[in-house]
Amino acid sequence: MSLTVIGTVALDTVETPFGKITEGLGGSATHFSAAATFFASVSLVAVIGEDFPETHIDFFRSRSVNLEGLSRLPGPSFRWKGRYEEDLNTAHTLETQLNVLLQFDPRLPASVKNNKFVFLGNIDPSLQAKVIDQAGGDPFIAMDTMNFWIKDYREALLKTLKRVHMLVINEGEARLLAGESNLLKASRAIREMGPKLLVVKRGEYGALAFFKDQIFNAPGLPLEDIQDPTGAGDSFAGGLMGHLAKTGDLSFSNLKKAVIYGSVMASFNVEEFSLDRLKRLKASEIESRYRQFCELAHFENGTVEA
Repeated sequence: MSLTVIGTVALDTVETPFGKITEGLGGSATHFSAAATFFASVSLVAVIGEDFPETHIDFFRSRSVNLEGLSRLPGPSFRWKGRYEEDLNTAHTLETQLNVLLQFDPRLPASVKNNKFVFLGNIDPSLQAKVIDQAGGDPFIAMDTMNFWIKDYREALLKTLKRVHMLVINEGEARLLAGESNLLKASRAIREMGPKLLVVKRGEYGALAFFKDQIFNAPGLPLEDIQDPTGAGDSFAGGLMGHLAKTGDLSFSNLKKAVIYGSVMASFNVEEFSLDRLKRLKASEIESRYRQFCELAHFENGTVEA
């Protein structure tokens, strides 16, 4: 089935202890699309400036991404500059240039209005709501958000949350949104806000999925070579939503598989800067690493002897 994503397409300048990239292809919708296209057809809704390199557009075309919803406006493109500490868990934003993102007014082309799966990337919740208003055919809607929107745009965020089926956020954001330090209590509070499904990203420690009284704890895969964690969460969401769109199965058992596929895509994303690893990734590698995750989480349910 087809999948729509709304979010940012950016030019990222990133420095880690292992190197640096200047104005590489980035943005939440970009990493999401790069991961999701391994599973499903993707329609991208975003904005770029007149200076956005055509080579990056060619990458989207090479993945057969529907670009009818990608607007090119006068002015410079959205840019982000950041630096990571030695442990790669601490990121410092050095510069953010919103540029044409300030003019972004998302419009769903007629060809994608009835897509059955929609992912609202990390942008202003009022813009996320605009997309929901335009979506037809009662799609499955998931969304992401961040601390900035949770703290400073809470009222608009809570209104949007009431209209989505699933929320995908990290551990710190879940605690902040719920006002609870305990993740179990936080998960219940968040699901009372609207989304019945909650997926909590925990970086190198894996992910947690919550639905009713069911909890799934996905493992983190130990990696020897990590260069750039930028976009890992978006790649995770792309793999997760891509698998759901591919199968059309919204059962909790299939959500578990989707979470693992999301973890697989995130694990590849961090191995190189920007989208370099995802650009040359093969489907066979995805399935091989999926099996690695399954083996990592598997154990025999034997009897414990006294």
